[in-house]
Amino acid sequence: MRIEGAVVVVTGGGTGIGRSVCLEAARRGAAGVVLTYARSAQEAEDTAGEVEACNVPALPVRADVADTAAVEAMAARAVERFGRVNALVNNAGTTRAVPAEDLAGLTDEIWHEILDVNVVGAFRCARALERPLREAGGAIVSTSSISAFRAGGSSIAYGVSKAALEQLTRALAAALAPDVRVNAVAPGTVATRWQTDLRGEEGFAAFSREEREVVPLRATTQPEQVARSLLAMLEMDAVTGETVVIDGGKHVLY
Repeated sequence: MRIEGAVVVVTGGGTGIGRSVCLEAARRGAAGVVLTYARSAQEAEDTAGEVEACNVPALPVRADVADTAAVEAMAARAVERFGRVNALVNNAGTTRAVPAEDLAGLTDEIWHEILDVNVVGAFRCARALERPLREAGGAIVSTSSISAFRAGGSSIAYGVSKAALEQLTRALAAALAPDVRVNAVAPGTVATRWQTDLRGEEGFAAFSREEREVVPLRATTQPEQVARSLLAMLEMDAVTGETVVIDGGKHVLY
């Protein structure tokens, strides 16, 4: 499979890594980009406009991945508009900042919200788009996290959700073979609004400065770099059920 000429669905496509995926797919000559959003309507419209500036048709769709009916409606609209879907990028995600030692603060409500979006949401999208992806001989790639492999991150629930997403990747790779390949990319720290929302502008600046002193590549990963990795996994025709870590080499020091 190649991105050129492909119809690509990107969940959470209006901001951050998702936005970079949409723009990179457009620059590579995608036949169409469907980008979903739950709250960031203006950002999604802006991203769609940037995609169309590359002479690639874009379809922004409000679809919370925690809502089965909305996901199924999005899938139907994508096929109605473009006639096919070649690739799904499961990028939509959520978290809550809860210190690991604050078990009481990690309520059932927070657990259910994070797991419903980060794990079940990815499954809902794969299920809704199974038929067109099988017909196209397509591929799925999900945005995981380094938090899937180690203790840490914004909350215990977030790390557990990404670990579950890793198992979902393997399970779907087996379930959808040989028609559809399923892989993931696990970023470390990425310079997006996600980080500044969690840490604040000054807090993230200080954190990234300290991290760059120890990360082997001495750089903070940018959303464009993660986007290129996600699209590369879509094109790797002999790879399924795998995850690539994108963290500047920090994981080798853990």
